[in-house]
Amino acid sequence: MPCPEPKNIRLLLVDDHKVVRSGVKALLSGTGNIDVVGEAGTAADAVSVAARLRPDLVLMDVRLPDGSGIDACREIRTARPETRVLFLTSFADDDAVLATILAGADGYLLKEIDEDGLIRAIETVAAGRSILDPSVTQRVLTRIKDQTSTAGELKGADLSPQEQKVIALVAEGQTNKEIAVALGLSDKTVRNYLSNIFQKLQVSRRSQAAALYVRRTK
Repeated sequence: MPCPEPKNIRLLLVDDHKVVRSGVKALLSGTGNIDVVGEAGTAADAVSVAARLRPDLVLMDVRLPDGSGIDACREIRTARPETRVLFLTSFADDDAVLATILAGADGYLLKEIDEDGLIRAIETVAAGRSILDPSVTQRVLTRIKDQTSTAGELKGADLSPQEQKVIALVAEGQTNKEIAVALGLSDKTVRNYLSNIFQKLQVSRRSQAAALYVRRTK
């Protein structure tokens, strides 16, 4: 039997500048395998359009007029973990990169990237891999390693060794499903661990728990 044709990547484009959206859309229209199925200019629209269109990938700016693309990323990934998020921004800021990773993003690129590089990055992320702009990769990976490699006790929180492993992976931006695979657990067990962690750390969201973990292990 002949192999089925690979399906096109359904992409949602989020940027507050219409000229930027038009330029990126025109570029991607010539690829043949990337379909821009929707656009949004605000964080609120990004969340609602993503929920309605269920794209494979969201290409999004960090700074949006009504808030942060990072918060929108978190909401999109929470509602539909299989939707990938790739940031395309002008800001080479280490803290912003770390925040996008904690929010569950799959990549961070600077807008100075060339056309072929952007297309390859979209295809890479859509295929399930992660990518960081070369200009920030080493600095950020070093910081993540420094912040998440500590296996000791968290001050002020009586987390079990397994709970520490779970929260460390959350801090790396991994989803519940990815954590379950990494630790050989079921999705339900991971959710139970997270519920216990939230209670012990007195937080209600995974982003808060991850941020607290990062601060306490510096």
